Amino acid sequence: MFFQLTRVKLDLNMEKEKLISIAQGLITQGKGILAADESTGTIKKRFDKIGLESNPENNQRYRDLLFTTPGIEEFISGAILFDETIRQTSSDGIPFAKLLQDRGISPGIKVDKGAIDLANFPGEKITEGLDGLRERLIEYAGLGAKFTKWRAVITIGDGLPSNTCISSNAESLARFAALSQEAGLVPIVEPEVLMDGGHDIKKCEEVTYKTLKTVFIKLAEHKIFLEGMFLKPNMVISGKESQAKADPSQVAQSTLRCFKEVIPKEVPGVVFLSGGQTPGEATENLDAVNKLRGVDYKLSFSFGRALQEPVLEVWRGEDVNIKVAQDAFYKRARLNSLAVKGIYSKEEEK
Repeated sequence: MFFQLTRVKLDLNMEKEKLISIAQGLITQGKGILAADESTGTIKKRFDKIGLESNPENNQRYRDLLFTTPGIEEFISGAILFDETIRQTSSDGIPFAKLLQDRGISPGIKVDKGAIDLANFPGEKITEGLDGLRERLIEYAGLGAKFTKWRAVITIGDGLPSNTCISSNAESLARFAALSQEAGLVPIVEPEVLMDGGHDIKKCEEVTYKTLKTVFIKLAEHKIFLEGMFLKPNMVISGKESQAKADPSQVAQSTLRCFKEVIPKEVPGVVFLSGGQTPGEATENLDAVNKLRGVDYKLSFSFGRALQEPVLEVWRGEDVNIKVAQDAFYKRARLNSLAVKGIYSKEEEK
């Protein structure tokens, strides 16, 4: 019996060490995560803007452009993939997960099924995807995934968000995290307080605080190993339609004040989402946060649109534009790397 108990304890310790190793690789100083996990509907919207049809072939061509960009491993430590993408190969026939891993970039996978209306709570959403998740995680690990991501969305509005919406989404995030760690995968917990609306930065801070507080209560209830997970939150920022737009200094102060109250020091890293900010805004705010810092965990990025928008604008689906598109991607990755170090300058945008 003593041998069996000791063996179980050793196995648990080994699993924790594995999670720590993956997490530490992702939070390497000066590097961040590329969010290339756009769902079928989202990538269609992005391709519509450049007049390109979204289909498996064009989706593959675009992801191939991103993943084969020379030198991005200097600034990108991981890439979140969509279900379709992790099953695809590069133009050279190499599975995308292996291509990334060979470049020193850990492949991850979006595992939620998207946000739908929360019954009895108009204007609010709940994220689906827990059914069958344990089996899907085993499959994704076999396909090469090292980490996972689940996104929940919280809306600020008249009487919103409700306690029910925050609590329900936090519970789902915690259950997702538990199943991911069970499968040996590092979970990225993404509770996004949307910047849609005319609210000011004070309201965003209030809702972000309440959301993150609830999330970490639920993570504790589900015995999540904090050293083997990441948080992917919004920055505390003014609403898009706000008449009082906060500057980077205000964003940094409000964000860190909120984080210091609710994020445990055991969490190895916070990787911000860009949340509808322009590429320049996201980088400038990330830099401001890192200039101020004062927290135990590292502050990096997990940007989607803020890394890819300039790429799509110049690529437009044309092979002749691949080089200039990759140059645009490399530039944005490099600028965000500078921001992680707190040494970004707007002059670099020229």
